[in-house]
Amino acid sequence: MGLIGNLRSGLRSLLSKERVEREMDEELDGYLDAAAAHKRQLGMSSREARRAARVEMGGRNAVKQRMWSSRWESVVENLVQDVRQGARGLLKSPGFTLVALLSLTLGIGANTAIFTLMNAIMLRPLPVEKPQQLVLFGDGRAAGSTDSLPDSTWRLFSYPFFRTFGSKAQSFAGLAAVNSNQSNSHASVAGGALEPIHIDLVSGSYFGMLGVPAVLGRVIGTADDGAPGSGPVAVANYGWFQRHFHGDPAALGKVVRIQSHDYTLIGVARPGFFGASVGESADLWIPLSMEKEISPGQNGITDKFYQSLYILGRLKPGVSMTAAGSETNLLFKQILRSDFVGANPSQKELTSIQHASIELTPAGNGISRLRRRFSLPLEILMTIVALVLLIACANIANMLLARGVSRAREIAVRMALGASRGRIVVQLLTESSLLAFAGAGLGIALAWKASPLLLQMASPGPQPIPINLRPDGMVLGFTLLVTVLTALIFGIIPALRATRLELTPALKEGRGGGTASTRSTLARGLIVGQVALSILLMAAAGLFIRSLLNLTSIDTGFDKHDALVFSLDASAAGLPHGSPEEIRSVQLQEQIEQRVQAIPGVKSDSFAFFTFDQGGWTDAVMFQGVGKTAENSREVFFNIVSNGFFDTMGLPVQAGRGFNTHDTQTSQKVAVINQTMARRFFPNGDAVGRRFGLGEDPAHSGDIEVIGVVKDAKYTALLDTGQMAAYFPCVDNPGFYGNFVVKLAPGVSRAAVIAQTRSAIAQINPNILVSSISSLEEQVSGSIATQSLIAQLSAFFGVLAVFLSCIGIYGLMSYAVLRRTNEIGIRLALGARTGVLLWMVLRESLVLLGLGLAIGLPVTLGSTRILQSQLYQLSPVDPVALCVAVATVAVMTMLAAWLPARRATLVDPMVALRCD
Repeated sequence: MGLIGNLRSGLRSLLSKERVEREMDEELDGYLDAAAAHKRQLGMSSREARRAARVEMGGRNAVKQRMWSSRWESVVENLVQDVRQGARGLLKSPGFTLVALLSLTLGIGANTAIFTLMNAIMLRPLPVEKPQQLVLFGDGRAAGSTDSLPDSTWRLFSYPFFRTFGSKAQSFAGLAAVNSNQSNSHASVAGGALEPIHIDLVSGSYFGMLGVPAVLGRVIGTADDGAPGSGPVAVANYGWFQRHFHGDPAALGKVVRIQSHDYTLIGVARPGFFGASVGESADLWIPLSMEKEISPGQNGITDKFYQSLYILGRLKPGVSMTAAGSETNLLFKQILRSDFVGANPSQKELTSIQHASIELTPAGNGISRLRRRFSLPLEILMTIVALVLLIACANIANMLLARGVSRAREIAVRMALGASRGRIVVQLLTESSLLAFAGAGLGIALAWKASPLLLQMASPGPQPIPINLRPDGMVLGFTLLVTVLTALIFGIIPALRATRLELTPALKEGRGGGTASTRSTLARGLIVGQVALSILLMAAAGLFIRSLLNLTSIDTGFDKHDALVFSLDASAAGLPHGSPEEIRSVQLQEQIEQRVQAIPGVKSDSFAFFTFDQGGWTDAVMFQGVGKTAENSREVFFNIVSNGFFDTMGLPVQAGRGFNTHDTQTSQKVAVINQTMARRFFPNGDAVGRRFGLGEDPAHSGDIEVIGVVKDAKYTALLDTGQMAAYFPCVDNPGFYGNFVVKLAPGVSRAAVIAQTRSAIAQINPNILVSSISSLEEQVSGSIATQSLIAQLSAFFGVLAVFLSCIGIYGLMSYAVLRRTNEIGIRLALGARTGVLLWMVLRESLVLLGLGLAIGLPVTLGSTRILQSQLYQLSPVDPVALCVAVATVAVMTMLAAWLPARRATLVDPMVALRCD
């Protein structure tokens, strides 16, 4: 019989067991008749022949059982029976089942939730054709733009370089470019109201190289990415298309208006594709040829020094990354010599080219700056939740050991009736598997809810990072593996120990028979391990919390309290760019500042290019008459601000003055520098009145005059140290700067000020849109969102670990008291004091606690050193964190042991003496 036929026959047998019984009876009757007939031929009487045939065959039921066991259907039937019996056993012990399910739900759910984040950020491949062939030029850690000639590894590239390199490279089946900064703007879709939109500017080869087809219409092609301004088309993200047009094919050809330009919708990318950058979901893809229209003032299409692009490549079949890297760097240096520095390069340019290189990195998992930020924290959290699950498994194993002792007579009876030890072990493991899979099901539900919450906690802003957290095959496979391992870890040893007994004593001793789990070395060893791991987790939690407290106590230099930050988008306001009329943007900002400052409760306000943790604009500077040193050769952080910026941010001017109405577009260009910059360039003199220029060209070293020195502050991160900074007035750098900071008087209603500010902006220009509103406090706290996530989760899981350990100790001591009830009654009847009985029960707990501390402390001291990079101004062996961890575990352990010990002292001696 073939495989399919065998399966069909087996399924029919499972569904019609009575028919199978009849068929076996008929087969056995036929055998008996044939055997009896044969024996009659040998001279036996009919009665003797029949009896001999039956003796020869054996017991009918035993034969039928052997026949059924030889078929694969018996395995399924046994499994169903084991599941049914295991479910009944769990339902008979609701307390044990509830505690075990809760432990497993938290343990497996936490592991699944953290792994879901890890998979989405670090492991999941892009939904493109053969992602393993993709490489990225550089490591993807940079974003924005640069116009210098780097003398190290290049991460960003210009459009002319991309074109030139693509025409010469032979190792790649295709190349594509995408702007490293996603454009966030507002758009009118098919004549509707303005709404936020996220745009990726891509080369014409982008979709073709990645192998991402259009599910509707067509994708962007090379014909759309020609001369500047020649490709006013857009491809939509599938989800965005569904939200706006509900899958209507007639939407193709609709117009999306962005920055006063119209873009025709030509296609929809296939479902599941959000772009090549992890954590950045594009609504629309638009050709790079439209860069100046999307981002006015940028000329990256023609400027070979405007380096703002990521370059992705697909290796040709058979070409290794090493070979491709060699060709890439050879072409790279040739193009730099021929196209960037010209025929007469300076010595500095030659040195830069000599040191410059391109590192090819695998890009199958996408471009991700998040990977560097989250990889180590996620690995730490993954280790923490794995240890919590291990503690939960030890806890359940201990309960199963105790449960096995109470089931000794049941198991002995089953073995006496003929059940093999292996058969009973399988049944007990099935019961453990039921627990594990039920816990896994609840854990997946918990992870489904918890993963978005964790992502929100880890996101620096009010909106979560756009990452696809839907569980895929890898997540489900991980959960399945964890579930199976969990069932084996907490189930196999109790199952083996429960079946290792002597039948006669076990049948005589009944429920109280067998070796008490509370006395077993294994049970005590599990408790010791739980205590040791709890010390480790509590110590790690203490370290992360104290490090977070150190971070939050850092002086930012500016006053972060009572300050709102309005993110404004003027893309639809029709403001001029790249012409003398651009001063209108500054005048518009001044009108907004004056109108908002008149609102009751507003102390001051100001526009700024940057506030805090928003990236930066940096470059080298050169002061007239000041030589270069190691201290002043570093790049300077620049900001463009309005006149009221220093008052609004609470940055006092230490020398000279700040910006005022005397600083105009026609007056001398001026700047205010911070204390660090003044000290490094003029350690023994006054910086006010001195002049400097951007870059390293001596001809421009007198362009800007220093008019003041302002207090140092943090600019891009709380961990900034010694950052030189210079501020320029908006009138010297005309443009509309989208950060509008409003300083409030203490106690003022924020909601009222926000509403009036929105109204004031709309009255001045209704096309200036408020994209988001936050506070400086939120920006500062958002910059340490990852550290806060680790601290909060490690504290939660540390407490959970201690709680699980306490449950284990409580159960162990309660069972010990139960088994010694008779002994306790005798001692009480003989006049034993309460304190003596209390010490008798607590003594074992103290021994276990001492052993756990003896093992846990050295492990903790050795393990926490790997956390050094995640701690701020804190030793990984911080005595405060260790002492708090030890004290917490010790107090909770003794409390868990004291409760059953105290109950033992309250036993009525007469009741205890009658206890079996």
